[in-house]
Amino acid sequence: MLWQALCRFGQKLVRRRTLEPGMAETRLARCLTTLDLVALGVGSTLGAGVYVLAGEVAKDKAGPSIVICFLVAALSSMLAGLCYAEFGARVPRSGSAYLYSYVTVGELWAFTTGWNLILSYVIGTASVARAWSSAFDNLIGNHISQTLQGSISLHVPHVLAEYPDFFAMGLVLLLTGLLALGASESALVTKVFTVVNLLVLGFVIISGFIKGDLHNWKLTEEDYKLAVAGLNDTYSLGPLGSGGFVPFGFEGILRGAATCFYAFVGFDCIATTGEEAQNPQRSIPTGIVISLFVCFSAYFGVSSALTLMMPYYQLQPESPLPEAFLYTGWAPARYVVAIGSLCALSTSLLGSMFPMPRVIYAMAEDGLLFRILARIYTGTHTPIVATVVSGIIAAFMAFLFELTDLVDLMSIGTLLAYSLVAICVLILRYQPDQEMRNEEGEVELQEEKIHEAEKLTLQGLFCPLNSIPTPLSGQVVYVCSSLLALLLSVLCLVLAQWSTPLLSGDPLWIAVFVLLLTLITGITGVIWRQPQSSTPLHFKVPALPLLPLVSIFVNIYLMMQMTAGTWARFGVWMLIGFAIYFGYGMQHSLEEVKSDQPPLKSRAKTVNLDLSSACTHSI
Repeated sequence: MLWQALCRFGQKLVRRRTLEPGMAETRLARCLTTLDLVALGVGSTLGAGVYVLAGEVAKDKAGPSIVICFLVAALSSMLAGLCYAEFGARVPRSGSAYLYSYVTVGELWAFTTGWNLILSYVIGTASVARAWSSAFDNLIGNHISQTLQGSISLHVPHVLAEYPDFFAMGLVLLLTGLLALGASESALVTKVFTVVNLLVLGFVIISGFIKGDLHNWKLTEEDYKLAVAGLNDTYSLGPLGSGGFVPFGFEGILRGAATCFYAFVGFDCIATTGEEAQNPQRSIPTGIVISLFVCFSAYFGVSSALTLMMPYYQLQPESPLPEAFLYTGWAPARYVVAIGSLCALSTSLLGSMFPMPRVIYAMAEDGLLFRILARIYTGTHTPIVATVVSGIIAAFMAFLFELTDLVDLMSIGTLLAYSLVAICVLILRYQPDQEMRNEEGEVELQEEKIHEAEKLTLQGLFCPLNSIPTPLSGQVVYVCSSLLALLLSVLCLVLAQWSTPLLSGDPLWIAVFVLLLTLITGITGVIWRQPQSSTPLHFKVPALPLLPLVSIFVNIYLMMQMTAGTWARFGVWMLIGFAIYFGYGMQHSLEEVKSDQPPLKSRAKTVNLDLSSACTHSI
């Protein structure tokens, strides 16, 4: 009796969302073009970091080889972007990584993904709003901060901010009102700001190549000594390293690439527009790939121009571009840079706020969050309650809290979502196509004949008899993917925490490393030998199973770099989420409601549609 109850409970945790014909129908307005999605992706990804990050990484980590750092980071991000693009081609629905997890790996993982996406978007919105406020305040001579610190100062370090930021709160509430007006209005504002931002970046890149000196990519110790002699205060001077184009070696490039990876976070907001894009199966993959390419071009160009204009060890991380223009004698250009920075922050803020209510709406519509959050305003066809509630929470956080310690939580949520999407792509590509036919109102699945004849053998793992996926081969890939995720997590933990004994040649750790690599290679070989689905899609990830596995490895390795304090905060957030899920979501889930309803006569058999075939028949 107890065992049966535990089995039923476990089945609820891993039950998957069944997609039915008509999934393309939506209560939201399909009004976004491919250009709108590109503008949203570029605006969200190409934030103020492009004006600051290049100086920080070039000065202390990579020097002129920062251009290689951005290339490596862009390739790593592209792996995750390709996985999102394939899912965008499969599912024309809101929810992004949350929905992808729900239909592939089960309800508990889906809730975990969605809950962390909400955290990422809320913290991202609040932190960008404070950055906007700070940039504007700096532009007018810090009058706002000085006035508020003198009159309303808060004295709770590492929790509350030094002063309540009324400007940031008002900005978030203003943009919440804009988002409530409709998706097309928000997209128009995003396009305007993104165009201005790209024009400013174009000016920076062209100016940098005109005023730059190729000698700054070949600096020597003599140049460094001259710089030291010519400066009154040498405390702001960075290290020389070994000079030249790669002054901090290959290790510096890797450390710089890890930092630059976060500069490409944000493109996933495109995947939440599945119910508002006019042609989601084509425009979502196109939007993701184009936006990542545009962002890489901008980062590559700005970092090249910056390191050509000024020696890397003299860069100022807080404001590298204005200082570089001052160094070359173009001081007035800093005002152009300030305008571009504010536009970049504006698009980044909208990029954080736009997907937030759509993930909440998707979870509420599925019953995992409170139903009232799924309410749609008929006048604008926007998730009005989710938009207002998420906007008020983000505004409150921007108003009161010190967010620097919480920003790493954003990274955990985003990297976890990236990893799950890659696993989902890997699993779904090897699942059987379940053919539907509609005869006398009944839907039947044609898979029993193959299922009865199949048996799992060692030879069948590496030399399958069928050239098309079967239920058994699909289950093999499901189990192997789960094992690979576990083994890659252990490998990344070893590399992150015990790299010193491993590099020093400790026999025990080398044996552990070789064993893990052998197991990972063997299981990857099993997946590679299984037959893939031939369902036609507008976009498919190439080189399976290799690319999704590399993406998972990169994401988990970066997650392992987080501090213990960040993981502790992550644990607290997850406890709150699980309290909501087990107290409300599990009982009110749509899948739970379906299981409680008696089967209709018109459905003699349960229809558990494969994701790809569902979308093929619904579009």
